Amino acid sequence: MRRTFMPTVALGLAAIGAGWLMLRSAPADAADQAKEVETAAIHAGLAAASKDILLAHIHLHHTINCLVGPRGAGYDGNEMNPCVHMGDGALPDTTDTTQRKALEAALEHATAGLAVNELAAVQKIATEIQTQLKAVK
Repeated sequence: MRRTFMPTVALGLAAIGAGWLMLRSAPADAADQAKEVETAAIHAGLAAASKDILLAHIHLHHTINCLVGPRGAGYDGNEMNPCVHMGDGALPDTTDTTQRKALEAALEHATAGLAVNELAAVQKIATEIQTQLKAVK
């Protein structure tokens, strides 16, 4: 019995190969600055809603980690980075100068919040940070 190679099989294999190559060449972590800012705002909100100071500080760390990214000043590798697959951090991924200033102000605010040990004060700071971040467009 003689086997023949069908053109449809060849086309199917070529399509699979082309698809695999496109997936392999796509960047693993394409920057999504808007998502990083949104996630940082969510964690600021979680800090604002925290019922104890430790949890509030943890969520401020998450906010900072999303803003600066793993290579940024203030990044804490001992804390979770909820933006780990979104890019290099909202600040490094930002090209707009107005957005950069707003993000830097939120970062300063979050960093200052880590030094505060009174829950109500940290909740107030975290609420202000969330508002700042939600205003970034």
